[in-house]
Amino acid sequence: MSHSDLHDGKLRDKDGNPLIQRYDPNERTNHWVTAITFVMLALSGLAMFHPSMAWLANLFGGGQWTRILHPFAGLVMFVSFAILVVRFWHHNKFEDGDKQWLKQMDDVLNNREEKLPKIGKYNAGQKILFFVLLACMAGLLLSGIVIWRAYFAFYFPIPVIRAAALLHAVCAFGIICAIIVHIYAALWVKGSIGAMVRGTVTYGWARKHHPKWFEAVMRNGKD
Repeated sequence: MSHSDLHDGKLRDKDGNPLIQRYDPNERTNHWVTAITFVMLALSGLAMFHPSMAWLANLFGGGQWTRILHPFAGLVMFVSFAILVVRFWHHNKFEDGDKQWLKQMDDVLNNREEKLPKIGKYNAGQKILFFVLLACMAGLLLSGIVIWRAYFAFYFPIPVIRAAALLHAVCAFGIICAIIVHIYAALWVKGSIGAMVRGTVTYGWARKHHPKWFEAVMRNGKD
């Protein structure tokens, strides 16, 4: 999106309000591939985790297919997430104001955004979530390789496999909790889900929630 596109009325909503592109089609596709594979992995992982949830295996064609599909879906999710990391890494570096933003959590929770430091494309909470997801993804990949019976498990001694299984469960629990927080925050801040579905946000949304990013887009025509 060029600088002129921001001002010539090409991007407008149904009411004629000007819009800013927050995510391009490739970024949105990348995000939804990661999200869909996460859901598949969460359900199939829970099916194998405890007998009380074994019924979830029926969603994947039974226990055998669940065990086969789970690690391959995990590889797809990891690669897709790795691409997201490359795309958004520079937006998730901690900057001046992030620490103060965390200190003013009461203002954050009560939507007193005018009292908060100006933030860029992502706030400090989103940045922390980004690194939690990154750590959990790395832990899931490494431990998953060790416990992947069909290809790698026989290279490792039993104590290492057991430790890897424990790490896998811990990282899976961590990433499920992180995604729940992510979804809740997206629902809480009206317009966030629309940004990842349509790719655009209004000027008012950008100015209110991410003023530093909004100013950069207005000044340079890109984030």
